[in-house]
Amino acid sequence: MVPPGRKVLLLEASVAAGDDLLRAAAALGVEAFVATHEDVYADYRPELKEKITDVVFTDFGDADRALDDLTAFCRTTGIDGVVACWEFLSPVATLLADRLGLPGHDPARATACRNKRLMAEAFAAHGVPAPRTLAAPDHTVLARLVRESGLGFPLVVKPAENAASIGVSVVRGPEELPAAVRLARSETRKPSHGIVLDDTVLAQEYVDGDEFSVETVIADGTIHHLAITAKFTTQDSRRVETGHTVPAELAPGAHTAVLAAATRAVLALGLRNGVAHTEVKVDSRGDTKVIEVGARPPGDSIMTLVAEATGVDEARAYLQTALGIRPDVTPSRATAAAIRFLVPPHAGTLTRITGLPQGEHVITAVATRNPGDRVGDPQDNLQRVGWIMLRAATATEADKAAAEAVNGVTVKVEVEVDGSGEGAGRDGS
Repeated sequence: MVPPGRKVLLLEASVAAGDDLLRAAAALGVEAFVATHEDVYADYRPELKEKITDVVFTDFGDADRALDDLTAFCRTTGIDGVVACWEFLSPVATLLADRLGLPGHDPARATACRNKRLMAEAFAAHGVPAPRTLAAPDHTVLARLVRESGLGFPLVVKPAENAASIGVSVVRGPEELPAAVRLARSETRKPSHGIVLDDTVLAQEYVDGDEFSVETVIADGTIHHLAITAKFTTQDSRRVETGHTVPAELAPGAHTAVLAAATRAVLALGLRNGVAHTEVKVDSRGDTKVIEVGARPPGDSIMTLVAEATGVDEARAYLQTALGIRPDVTPSRATAAAIRFLVPPHAGTLTRITGLPQGEHVITAVATRNPGDRVGDPQDNLQRVGWIMLRAATATEADKAAAEAVNGVTVKVEVEVDGSGEGAGRDGS
């Protein structure tokens, strides 16, 4: 039980996890305060604003100022817990909780939970099984480091600080490095809050095999792994996530190895009170490698999948942990759930989405873009045009139902006409 009158501060609620956390706060009887910027708050949906007790404005583009602003607000308001809805604010949440003496993570390692260069260093220092990683300021230095290290191709080039597969590419040879580095450095400030991103570029050992994520709640240093999620991605030079299934079907040995790797990664980053989303790959030899950890709730509706499959409400558990209360993490069922995303075949103008499914397995099927909307090439997770969520008794059944559902959907995109008339009238699906 949560004692009456408890107050929690959410750092930026206008993201997918924000809805879940505000819903959980209401169910727990917790007053929910939100920190954001005035310009961002102006675009909040009315139904989101209705769930918020009050809002405090600050400039997250200036981390020191934001910390001072929020420290003063929390002390005046009597905030009892701090949570990060948006991963770019997870370091701020950790440092703020530390200033206030509230449950949180190790402040000395707060930045390593967001910056993948520092994260790779922490993994190496603590013996976490992870891909070899090189860091450089530009493609010339990166090419030299790759040659000197003996790190062979293919390899993964990515920005030190970004998300949603933005700027990530698989490079097959040295001639592709300049373009990959330009892509990795194409976003230097995070839109909406203007947060400056580290423009260091990483080259990472390519790990073949299947990809998973581990969803975890940590309370007073005790690690509770809620589920292993199977992840589905495109297999070309980009790695766009196309869906997830909970639970992942793994042999007992692989299941144990994935959880053990996630545990080591969580400990290496000093995560003590909160949640973690650990991305892991199991290669063709059966070896497990940790790709990265997010000290924040998972995106892509994975918390909903976990709740459907296990009965555990991760958003509720996160709030309980932030408030210093023992979290509810005991599973109440063992079924399965899946989500698959609809992506455009190429850039252009969306003309129609047809065949959205209904049926016993379908929880929801939604088109998130409208005919006439401009869509980009499916090179990152931001170009999705809809999604389908399903439930089933087992992961095998959920995956089968998901495949059938996606195969029945048609996404039509008209190629835009360029100055020469090329592409006029072509459609894709």
